[in-house]
Amino acid sequence: MRTPRISGSHCRVLLAAFALAAALDLASLAVGFHGGHVIAKPLLMPLLAAWVAARGAPRLLVAALLCGWGGDVLLLSDAGPAFLAGMTCFAAGHVCYLALFTRDGTPRARTALLAPGYLVALVTTVALLWPDLPAGLRVPVACYSTLLVAMACAAAIRLGPVAGLGGALFLLSDTLIATGVADWPQPPRPDLWIMLTYLAAQFLLATGTLRALEARPGPMATYGEVRSTTP
Repeated sequence: MRTPRISGSHCRVLLAAFALAAALDLASLAVGFHGGHVIAKPLLMPLLAAWVAARGAPRLLVAALLCGWGGDVLLLSDAGPAFLAGMTCFAAGHVCYLALFTRDGTPRARTALLAPGYLVALVTTVALLWPDLPAGLRVPVACYSTLLVAMACAAAIRLGPVAGLGGALFLLSDTLIATGVADWPQPPRPDLWIMLTYLAAQFLLATGTLRALEARPGPMATYGEVRSTTP
């Protein structure tokens, strides 16, 4: 089921607002202005969700982005329970993505070769991180990582390169978070790189989903005809 559409001008306004909020957030992180990050971060996923909804996106896509919003807000806190709750929100978003990709995606034979690579990456990363993670986070991180890798792999296999790149960047972003929790060496301004890869990931997953639905033959052709009237 898809959300109702609104006019193309409203779509452009929502996309511009998302871009502005993203620029403010990344600039704030780049210069160490925490207040700007606190203001901008909670605006990002609601604006992106509103944009895809305005384009008639499936409700599962909107739900996935709003789950990301819940995780974004919770991770503004440094408290341990907030971290676990934020991880749960993102896990729920991955479940929404997986359900969407399974329902509306089309398997691509060539990209199926990516599955073993993603499996190796999952096992290697969890094995390396495990000794350095706090004991209470080892199992939750392993379970979350499995779900994240499944989402990233499904995005590539069932929706194509745009969504696939989004899934890979989501994996990179969360790996940076996990290495920070494990107290591994970090690049300068790690929060900036985490948010940059995360924002790119969510945007590419959203646009990749919309493009894949537009390209579907049969019943989804209606989506393509409607979509062509909006930017």
